[in-house]
Amino acid sequence: MSGSDQRADQRTDDRADDRAVVVGGGLAGVTAALELADAGLRVTLLEGRPRLGGLAFSFKRGDLTVDNGQHVYLRCCTAYRWFLDRVDGADLAPLQDRLDVPVLDVAHPRGPRLGRLRRSALPVPLHLAGSLARYPHLSLAERASVGRAALALRRLDPADPALDGLDFATWLGRYGQSPRTIEALWDLVGIATLNATAEQSSLGLAAMVFKTGLLSENGAADIGWAKVPLGDLHDTLARKALDAAGVRTELRTRVTAVSRTGEGNWRVDTEAESLGAGTVVLAVPQREAHALLPAGALADPDKLLDIGTAPILNVHVVYDRKVLKRPFFAALGSPVQWVFDRTDASGLTDGGQYLALSQSVAQDDIDEPVTVLRAKYLPELERLLPAARGAKVRDFFVTRERTATFAPAPGVGRLRPGPRTDTPGLYLAGAWTATGWPATMEGAVRSGLGAAHTALAALGRPREHPLQEAV
Repeated sequence: MSGSDQRADQRTDDRADDRAVVVGGGLAGVTAALELADAGLRVTLLEGRPRLGGLAFSFKRGDLTVDNGQHVYLRCCTAYRWFLDRVDGADLAPLQDRLDVPVLDVAHPRGPRLGRLRRSALPVPLHLAGSLARYPHLSLAERASVGRAALALRRLDPADPALDGLDFATWLGRYGQSPRTIEALWDLVGIATLNATAEQSSLGLAAMVFKTGLLSENGAADIGWAKVPLGDLHDTLARKALDAAGVRTELRTRVTAVSRTGEGNWRVDTEAESLGAGTVVLAVPQREAHALLPAGALADPDKLLDIGTAPILNVHVVYDRKVLKRPFFAALGSPVQWVFDRTDASGLTDGGQYLALSQSVAQDDIDEPVTVLRAKYLPELERLLPAARGAKVRDFFVTRERTATFAPAPGVGRLRPGPRTDTPGLYLAGAWTATGWPATMEGAVRSGLGAAHTALAALGRPREHPLQEAV
């Protein structure tokens, strides 16, 4: 080792045991940084983008503040709710008082029909029984079959490795679920939460979603979403919380290498400096993590490259008048999936209305030109919303996340690593790690908590976990 390298190692190793570097400023990285700092470590958070928030962010388009995509959470998302509380943002992303999802079918032979999925105050599973009994998008026999499948689903253990290798559609077929039932109920929920259809989804992940969201507690599936731009929560408030916790946050900072020092600590190189630390958390997407992992960190690091990705397309339409009275709805019989009113959150105040269409499983549309998407989706909105037929479109644009989530395909469970690597002091975080959850904001926060608490335990500084249940 040259004299200059020795001096660099000395600088980076100075009091390294009390220092942590978190690479990545999405929800996973911010969470890990906050927990490590709250435990007394000196934390540096490095993010390559000019903002925090990862794939749940906002940007300006003229006078509008636009979210790159519509993100929601459920009452059962206890980790994300903790995150909102931690950054003082809970009041800005309230939950429904009670689950209520309007579902509009425009392909019914007798014309458009509106149904609702909503819960009552009865205990599980009776809380959804009345809604399903009246759900107009399924036949009487199909509604009865849902109850039988739900009871069988409650008996599954999502952590059972055997479930990971089977697809959800095959299991649903075993319990008498017709293609229509899958389309109008199971995929209605599954596509939005898993970013995959039932046939594309691991039974283990699907069982986790439906058991936790619909079959655990009465209000578990109540929906929450931000009433302000996501950037207000995941960037502005997150940065304020990090600053208050003493975290040094560096944006527009790309990490070029992560390596062990001669003293057994860690050196994190950026284009501008080298940082020493006893703890490093890689909270970046799986391919970026693979590129930064030092030799020996995982027994089979190439498994990370086998974790597929799935895209999400968001279509944004600004009308010159109000065309939707509800805050959101889901659609059947149309390529449109979910439509949200983002007028107030975007800052639009001149009497128009801004709608955001969230399109998961968007492989067929993700690379289509805007002109093609405009020709496809504007007529569909007019089918769904009669008031849109006479309205003027002021603006139409799309946002594309080609690698929005990891693909929850059968077998993905065996590919997802936990937070601990084979090299002491190096940890992994991100929704793609083994959280038990699909790629959601909840999964991202849980991964950050998991990485931080695993690191603190290894340092002999265990800290009470903020969630009551085990993660």
